Parts: sequence; C-alpha cells; structure tokens
Amino acid sequence: MTAWNTSALGRFARREWGPLFWTVRDALARDTWRAIPMTLGAVCLTSVFQIVQNTSWGFQPVQNLGSVKAVDPLWLALLRTPLSLFVPALDLPVWGALAQILLVFGISEICIGWWRTLVIGYVATLAGTTYARIGLALGPDHPLGLPLSDRIVNDTGPSAAVVGLALYLCWRYRAYATGAAVVLVIVGEVLVKNNLAGKEHLAAIAAVMALCAVRAKWGPRRSRGPLGGQPPQLDTRPQ
Repeated sequence: MTAWNTSALGRFARREWGPLFWTVRDALARDTWRAIPMTLGAVCLTSVFQIVQNTSWGFQPVQNLGSVKAVDPLWLALLRTPLSLFVPALDLPVWGALAQILLVFGISEICIGWWRTLVIGYVATLAGTTYARIGLALGPDHPLGLPLSDRIVNDTGPSAAVVGLALYLCWRYRAYATGAAVVLVIVGEVLVKNNLAGKEHLAAIAAVMALCAVRAKWGPRRSRGPLGGQPPQLDTRPQ
C-alpha cells in the first residue's frame, strides 16, 4: 500500500510539476544567475527601497515614488504603480517580499520571459489598485465593498503580482491542482482576515484568469515542455 501511494504521488508530482521543474533546472544549469537578470535587479531595487525608507531622510521620497493609496488621484496612483511593486510593505518583514520576488519572479522569468513577467505582474497589481477604488465606492455594507478607512492604507509590495504570476504559470504548465490550491489559499486568507490586501489578491486572480481565458481562445497553443514531466532526452545518434 505504501509503495502504491509513493508511486501514485510520484506520478502526480511528475505530471503536475515536472515540466516546470525541468524548464527551470535546465535554464539554471545552463546559465546560472544569468537566467534571471530582471529578477535579480528587482531584488536589488527592493532592498535599496527598504534601506532608504528606513532612514530619517528617505521615507518620504520613497513614498512619493512608489506609495499607492486609494485616496490618491488615479493619475498619481498609475504613475507610482511601476515602482510600487518594489517598495516593501511597512507592516511586513522585507525578507518575505524578497523571497517572493526571487522565487516567483525568477521562475516566471525563466518560463515566460522577463517582459511577460512584468506585464502579467502589472496586470495583477493594477487589478488590485482598481478594485480598491471600486470597493470603496461600494461601501462596507456590500459583500465586495471596503470600509472608508481603507482609503489611506499604504498599498505597496509584490504580493498581488506574485499571486497573479503563480496562477498564470500554473495555467501555462497545466499544473491545475496547484493553481486551484493557490486560489483556495487566497479565498481562505480573505475569510480569515478580511482586509484590503486579501481582496486585492482576489482581484488579481480574477484579472489573470480572464487573461488566461483570452489567451486560451485567441493565443498560440501552449507547450508544457518535456512530455509527462520527464527530463529531456539527449540525442546520442551520430551526426
């Protein structure tokens, strides 16, 4: 029974994560850190923002560059959004943001390229920013609404982009069980801690799912990589 369970678990793991694993492993084995230059730049930028915003002179300049609040004019929020991904949230440890960027942005950069990573990350982030304004307009009595106090919440960090990218990668590599788990975790987050961040994550999920639906209908055919999650086979025939 144990052997059967182990075998079944192995088949599930190869089917669910095999193509993604081999894509990432081969890229890192071939190019090492050169496989993720954008990700490493994002980690460095986030680190710099964290150091600067914790100085006596740097807090306000960082807020002016990358702090987004629902109370801000829309044009100002859009102007600050590109850098808001890399400004660590004030109430969370910076190592969490750095780990999210390094892991999820890194895998995404390898699998879909740096510019698609940024596009999808910004789509997810903008969906959250847009939702915050809609939620405030709906008010606290609406199931999708927000209390008025959320209008001044500092809305920075990579979390919405990370959620959106994770879901897109699951769709791209047909890791559907993992994608469903990501959605369930975010839904659980909202049920347990009904705050602005959790609801923005749901908005990010909705935006990326819509993007996946559009791409599935009109985009090019997806490729999972090595069939069945098996490592690529080298061609040993004489040339």
